[in-house]
Amino acid sequence: MKAEVDKDTCIGCGLCPSICSEVFEMDDDGKAKAIVDKVPEDNESQAKEAEENCPVNAISVS
Repeated sequence: MKAEVDKDTCIGCGLCPSICSEVFEMDDDGKAKAIVDKVPEDNESQAKEAEENCPVNAISVS
């Protein structure tokens, strides 16, 4: 499973790292980024939760 953040869509609200800090963090530009190439199996449900709760649908987890 891979997580991606569309930086053009991201508004930098910080919700995804608050839900799943093992996969997402805020970058220097104030936008979120995925920090792993592959979502760890133990974090898949949290990564999906971050995707579902992103207010602008900037996250893709598949």
